[in-house]
Amino acid sequence: MTDAVVVGSGPNGLAAAVVLAAEGVRVRVLEAAETIGGGTRSSELTLPGLLHDECSGFHPLAVDTPFSRRFDLRSLGLTWLWPEVQYTHPLDDGRGGAAYRSVHETAAGLGADGPSWRRVFGALTERFEGITEDFLRPMLHVPAHPVMLARFGAYAAMPAALLGRRWSTPEARALFGGVAAHALRPFGSPMSSAIGIALGTAAHAYGWPVAQGGSRTIAAAMAALVEKNGGTIETGVRVESLAELGTPDLILLDTAPADAVRLAGNRMPARTARAYRRYRHGPGAFKVEYAVEGGVPWAHEPSRRAGTVHVCGSFAETAEAERQVARGVMPERPYVLVGQQFVADPSRSAGNVHPLYAYAHVPSGYTGDATDAITAQIERFAPGFRDTVRATHVRSTTDMSVHNPNYVGGDIVTGANSAWQLVFRPRPALDPYATGVPGVYLCSAATPPGAGAHGMCGYHAARSALAYLERGAGRESGDAGA
Repeated sequence: MTDAVVVGSGPNGLAAAVVLAAEGVRVRVLEAAETIGGGTRSSELTLPGLLHDECSGFHPLAVDTPFSRRFDLRSLGLTWLWPEVQYTHPLDDGRGGAAYRSVHETAAGLGADGPSWRRVFGALTERFEGITEDFLRPMLHVPAHPVMLARFGAYAAMPAALLGRRWSTPEARALFGGVAAHALRPFGSPMSSAIGIALGTAAHAYGWPVAQGGSRTIAAAMAALVEKNGGTIETGVRVESLAELGTPDLILLDTAPADAVRLAGNRMPARTARAYRRYRHGPGAFKVEYAVEGGVPWAHEPSRRAGTVHVCGSFAETAEAERQVARGVMPERPYVLVGQQFVADPSRSAGNVHPLYAYAHVPSGYTGDATDAITAQIERFAPGFRDTVRATHVRSTTDMSVHNPNYVGGDIVTGANSAWQLVFRPRPALDPYATGVPGVYLCSAATPPGAGAHGMCGYHAARSALAYLERGAGRESGDAGA
């Protein structure tokens, strides 16, 4: 029987294990932490009864993918819930923009910029299923839907500063700027619109749902499927070298590229090791969990009903904050993402006290304390917020990297979203999952299509590993002159 070991139980490691186990491979998943899930863990971090997502909180790209279509996790306890408003961006004086599932409802709230919002996102939303079939794969492939992908790509390739000029009102510009900032890239950079266009379109096509009972239920459903197909999962097992794993037919690594080099040692070809060591990580995240009584008193009313609130002010303020972070400077007023998962999933709250999730974009490895800056940004758009806070839990960039070693320097997306790495992550290769070590594959978010609890990195890596077996374990380095 074919044997495989998966190192790491984040959503991609578990997705890889699911795919392999479903094909009859005997799978062992090894996790260094005491709980599975990587970025999809949830726990009581502030007060008893309040459930906080520890990293990934909203899942717009996980609802409808090749992985989710093949494996029905809903039958294993995963339930998606949607807020009434998908995301918002409040401005001063109670104004702001709000994104709804409906492109038309969103556009109606953007005044003179409504028609332009519809032109950008309307056609993409109608064709998003076909578009995701292409962009949730490695960039180097023959497109299944070339015309649709070309339209998506034309917007995605633009710097966010340039695409943002399509809108003239502060509300529409801020609404786009807030979602574009998910890329953690300066707005003047090529392809800095790509993440914003993808997530903005997903909000209209699929919404930004949360998992009922916390993101941990995503990992629990995947783990149940692994075990249902004969696989095993062990926690508290730290792997220091591939030599410790014996001689399985396949090894899949849900790790950062540098960790893959460390584990493989001199088994990894020198040029692959060099490419992995050169892999760039992005800015960090400084996270604060709040226990708030009565919810956040946003002056912008739709933000009270939103799952996600992007907090930074105008488009120009957001652009400047992201520029400073990229330069290694901590902004006085950072971009803050606030998660109100309880709006869609009241089971996470305890009576009238709710769990609030917030993180700021900060320079990689930032050693300061951003708690007051985050609180001040929320207070700016929700006067009286401080008075609602009953408890807090802080996780610095250092804490982030200890909690999950893939988050190097607090980089929660496991790699800088530069134009080069969006196309050639983690290295230029015909098979981006192959490490050059026969039978060993990288399956973390450092591989295509990148971050998100969609499991598609693990899905593709496992399929690549299975193809290697079908070829009779022949030459499979996947190099393209890297």
